[in-house]
Amino acid sequence: MLVNRIKNSGLITFKLEELYPTEPIAVFDLKDYLFRELILREKDFREALKAHDWAQYDGRHLAVFCSADAIIPMWAYMLVVTYAEPHAIQVYQGSTERFLEFHFQEKINQLDINQYEDQRVIVKGCADHPIPPFAYAELTRRLRPVAKSIMFGEPCSTVPIYKKPK
Repeated sequence: MLVNRIKNSGLITFKLEELYPTEPIAVFDLKDYLFRELILREKDFREALKAHDWAQYDGRHLAVFCSADAIIPMWAYMLVVTYAEPHAIQVYQGSTERFLEFHFQEKINQLDINQYEDQRVIVKGCADHPIPPFAYAELTRRLRPVAKSIMFGEPCSTVPIYKKPK
C-alpha cells in the first residue's frame, strides 16, 4: 500500500501566484505625450488627455510611468489619475514591475498571518505568472515570527529557509 507521506506531513503550501492580480494590467507611458520625448507641454498634454480613450482601462489596473529620460512634473501624474481613476480598478504611478510589488505588498499585508503559527510552511517556487522576488522576501518577513519553519520549493524537494529555535 502506497502512503502519501507529503499529504500526511502537515506541511502547508503557500502559493504566491494565488495573490497575483486576476484583472489585466495596462500601462500609460507619458513618453508618448512629450515633445521630442523630452518636454511636457502643459496645453498639449491636457488636450491629449481629454482626447484619450480612458474607457479602455475599465476593469484593469493601470501603471502610469515615463520610459523616457525626462523630468516629469508631479502634476502630470496627478492629472492622469483624474482621468484614469473613474475607469481603472487602481491607478499606480510606476512600472508594471513596481505595480506588482505594490500589489503583493498589499495582499501580503492583508493575510491573517496567525493561521501559520507553529506551522511548517512551504513557499511554492514555480508559478504560471512572474512573481517579483520582493513578494518572496516580504512573505518570509511576515511568516518568520510565527511559523515553525519556512521552506522554498515543492513538497518533494525543498530548500530550508528558516527554522524556529527550540
